[in-house]
Amino acid sequence: MSKKLFALTLFVFAAFASAAESQRQGVPIDSIEVIVNDDVITHLELEKRVVSVSKMLQSQKTALPDKNVLERQVLERMITEMLLAQFAKESGLRIDDAQLDKTILRIAQQNKFATVAAFRAKLEQDGTDFKEFREEIRNEIISVRLREREVDSKLVISENDVDNYLSNQERQEGKGDELLLAHILVVVPEQASADKIQNYRGRAEQALAKLRGGASFAQVAAGYSDAQDALKGGELGWRPADRLPPMFADALLKMKPGDVSDVLRSPSGFHIIKLLDRRNKDAAVVVTQTHARHILIKTSELVSENEAKSRLQEIKQRIDKGADFAEEARLHSDDGSASQGGDLGWLSPGETVPEFESAMDALKVGQVSGLVQTGFGWHLIQVLGRRNTDVSVEQKRLRARNAIRTFKSDEAYQDWLRQLRDRAFVEYHNDSK
Repeated sequence: MSKKLFALTLFVFAAFASAAESQRQGVPIDSIEVIVNDDVITHLELEKRVVSVSKMLQSQKTALPDKNVLERQVLERMITEMLLAQFAKESGLRIDDAQLDKTILRIAQQNKFATVAAFRAKLEQDGTDFKEFREEIRNEIISVRLREREVDSKLVISENDVDNYLSNQERQEGKGDELLLAHILVVVPEQASADKIQNYRGRAEQALAKLRGGASFAQVAAGYSDAQDALKGGELGWRPADRLPPMFADALLKMKPGDVSDVLRSPSGFHIIKLLDRRNKDAAVVVTQTHARHILIKTSELVSENEAKSRLQEIKQRIDKGADFAEEARLHSDDGSASQGGDLGWLSPGETVPEFESAMDALKVGQVSGLVQTGFGWHLIQVLGRRNTDVSVEQKRLRARNAIRTFKSDEAYQDWLRQLRDRAFVEYHNDSK
């Protein structure tokens, strides 16, 4: 018997023993809802999360879906979270308490609370368990970091991709618009049979029928969408029209605010798009560019967060004592820019991940940063210069590149999640789910 199977068998025996004891003592009996590899989700855990999600939807004035529909949505979300946590653990990705505390402080400040204690008091007053809230935020950070590391960092966008994209945009009207969107996604698993694909299409058509019948988009998204934002009403926020996949852009050209699209098919599944609002935005021409270089120590299965941080701290100490930044980059950086002494050239806003850009923007010319963490690992950054420049052509190509990256990333991430699920052992213990 494998160690995983042995451990799971022990858990099941313990669960039955615990259930018997609970029954004798009049305590609500728990049961296994689903097995996910060598972990389990219990019925009480599911019920607790359903209550939490229901409160969130009610606070957003969103009508609740049927209980069994909401339970299925929440359970699928919990399975995905568990698979991501398992993968993160196996691949050495950790979010320690110090990182988590910084994130929660930022969330508290964004919600206009001066301290985490005040924010915690408000959450608990509203019935939210703060420990569970912390773990949900930890899981969200893990999800973002995994997406950056496993998907975004591996995307390749060629100059030919940019040329083709710009050529298509020249033929489209309204390319300067920004669109406020919401969507519903019904994911189709890889290598699904024709019958299964038809079933998934039927589910999307059911969702569309409810929308056509007057149901709120947020309610239908909560009940039918497999997207990560399903329980937030499916809202995507404002998106530049030229950063949307052509399939969406073509459908939206004919739509007015309030309109809902037909069911659209993509490699990841079936989509329904709602246009909430539209506005025109002139593209910026003059931007502040930063000339920067960096040293990156990547984290991996073999290099832990602490080890990467420690190695970079030693490099930082040598630079502070007069060592040449470029030489240290050539010798130690894990980035492709190492051979150029870590030089990244002139960077426009939006060309780097937010954590990197924020740390870089806070530096004066010549200054070396402290240790900066992103989904790629730990960085040292030095700013070599700044300039305001007319980037008409460059900005146009950058926006095109970012647009391609956005929809390629969305498709690639859904595909990666499907593969993660396909490789997993998932066994339901309640057929109604």
